[in-house]
Amino acid sequence: MDLLGGLSRDELRIYSWVAAAVFALVAGVWRPRGLHWAALGSVLLLAGLNAGAGIYVLNHFGDSRWSAGGDPPLSAPSLSGTPLVGQFLGPLDSALNGVVSGVNDFLAFQQALPIALDFLAVSGWALLVSFPLAILAAGIGFAAARRRTADFAKYRATVDLLKDELEQVKRQLSSGNSVGTALPAVDEPTDARHGLTRRG
Repeated sequence: MDLLGGLSRDELRIYSWVAAAVFALVAGVWRPRGLHWAALGSVLLLAGLNAGAGIYVLNHFGDSRWSAGGDPPLSAPSLSGTPLVGQFLGPLDSALNGVVSGVNDFLAFQQALPIALDFLAVSGWALLVSFPLAILAAGIGFAAARRRTADFAKYRATVDLLKDELEQVKRQLSSGNSVGTALPAVDEPTDARHGLTRRG
């Protein structure tokens, strides 16, 4: 089933740009921080769609959509209808039809080739633009990754500092409890009888 059979060459060109713009818009709304990757993806999508359209035109070069405004196809005359000698020239009709069909295919390909080259040229320009975009997107992604790594390092340093402070507080609490249990109580009453016994 030919899904592109109802599209003219202008519609193919417009739809490729619209699809790339819609992709960039949706990807930008979905991930605003990855706008550089959305731009790169839309340019690559534009390149792919135009390359596919160019290949489609070449595979369907006999389609009348590519020959709009051009010369009409040639038709071979029938030799079998010639008076007196028509019955002898009948076998030449098939050969002449084959030759005319080959000429028509060549003319159709000649008319479709510039259209296919237009699509392929747009694809090539999009690929050419994608190289600096890829370098820019990679640089932005690398910078964002370094920033996330630095933020994580700060977070981990803060957590380690809090752990150290917690350990110090635990040691101070445990040392305070041990000193409290080792010292005798100040208000503890003395045993007078024990003291008198030692004196005697």
